Amino acid sequence: MVVIDFIIKNILTQAAITIALIAMLGLLLQRKPVGSVLTGTFKTLLGFQVLSAGSAIIVGSLTYFGKIFQHAFHLNGVVPSIEAINGQAMNALGLGNEIAFTFLGIFIVNILIARFSPFKYIFLTGQALLWMATMTVVGGKVAGLNGLWTVVLGSIIGGIFAVAMPAVAQPFVRKITGNDAIALGHFCTVGYLVEAGTAYIFGERGENKHSVEDLKLPKSMEFLQDTYLSIAVIMVPLYMITAAFAGPKWAGAGATNYIMNAFMQGIQFVVGVYVLLAGVRLLLGEIVPAFRGIAMKLVPNAKPALDCPVLFPYAPNSVILGFITTTVGTVIGMFLMPVFGLAVILPGMLTNFFAGGTAGIFGNVVGGRRGAIVGGIIHGLFITLLPALLVTALTRFGFVNASATDSDTIVAALMYAWIIGPILKAV
Repeated sequence: MVVIDFIIKNILTQAAITIALIAMLGLLLQRKPVGSVLTGTFKTLLGFQVLSAGSAIIVGSLTYFGKIFQHAFHLNGVVPSIEAINGQAMNALGLGNEIAFTFLGIFIVNILIARFSPFKYIFLTGQALLWMATMTVVGGKVAGLNGLWTVVLGSIIGGIFAVAMPAVAQPFVRKITGNDAIALGHFCTVGYLVEAGTAYIFGERGENKHSVEDLKLPKSMEFLQDTYLSIAVIMVPLYMITAAFAGPKWAGAGATNYIMNAFMQGIQFVVGVYVLLAGVRLLLGEIVPAFRGIAMKLVPNAKPALDCPVLFPYAPNSVILGFITTTVGTVIGMFLMPVFGLAVILPGMLTNFFAGGTAGIFGNVVGGRRGAIVGGIIHGLFITLLPALLVTALTRFGFVNASATDSDTIVAALMYAWIIGPILKAV
C-alpha cells in the first residue's frame, strides 16, 4: 500500500516522469540499444520539461494579466479553479486517498479499453487525469457514493472519457496536423466540439474558406508573418492598455513604472510561447518514434494523446485569435449568466489562452476565419455557462463560490449531480 501510494503521488502525478518512462518502455519494446534508450528517454523528459517551463512563464504572465483585468474593469464573481477544488477536496474534505486511487484506476481502465476496443488512445496528460479523478470523486460524494464505489465508478467514467475525448477529436486533429501520429489529450474537448460545430454552421466553406494562417499582409507589414512578432504586436498593447485602466496600484511592481511593468509582462508572454513551442518540437521528435514500441507490442496501433500545446505550432495565428475571441465570449457570459439566475463567472485567462487557443485551431480548420471568430465567442459563452451550472451542484457539498474550468471534467461532475445521484436516490 505504501509503495502504491508513493508511485501514485511521486511518479504518476509527475507528467514528465510518466511520459519519459512510457518513452523508455516503447524503446525497450523495440529492442533499441542502451544508448538509444537513454537518449530517447532523456530527450523526452527534457522536451516535456521545456514545454512545462514555457507553460509556467505563460501562466505567470497571464496571472498578472488576469489580476489587472479584474481591477481595470471592477469585476467581482467566481473565478473557476480546478486546482482550488482539488486542494479543498484532498485537504479540507479528506478525499486524498479516493482521488489518488481513482487517478490510478482511470489510467488502468484507459489501457484496458485501448487494448481490447477499436479506440487505441492512451491519455498521457497526467494533470488532466488528476483533475478528472478529483471531479469524479467530488461528483461521487455529491451523488451519495462512499469509499470503494466512489473509486470504482470514477475510474470507469474517467477511463471512458480518457479514450472517448481523443477519439471524437481525432478527425479534427488529423486535419490540423496532416497525419495520424498523435491525438489530443486535454479535457476541454467538449468545448472544442462546440467551437467546431459553431464554425461548421456559421463559418466559411469551399472556395470561400480562408484560413487565419494564410492572412495576406502588405509589404510594409510582412514582418508580422513571424509568429512571435505577430503575437507581440497583439499581446503587448493589450497588456499595456489594460494596465492603464487598472492603475499603478494593481499593475505596478516596486519602483518599476506600471506601464513598463505591463510591457515586460507582455514580452514575458511571448517568451513563454517561444519556450513552449520549442519544448513541443523536442517532445514530439522523441515521443512519437518511441511510442511505436507500445503500439506494436502492448496496444496495437496505439496513439499517444498529448496536452493541447502540441497543436500550437500547426496554427499559431489561430491560437491568438482563439484566445481573444474566447475572452470576448467569457466577458459577455459574465454579464449574461446572472440574467438567468446563475453565478457570475469571471473570465479565467489561463483557460481562455490554452483552451480558447486550441478551440480557435478547431474553429479555423472547420470554418476558416469567420468560423474561428464566431466559434470563439460561442466557445467563451459555453465555458462560462458550464462553471456557472457547476457552482450550484458543488454548493450541496460545502464548496462556497467554487467551480472548475475544464469542460469535460465539469460534464462528468454534472453527470453525477443530474443523472447518477437521482438514480441512486430512486433505487
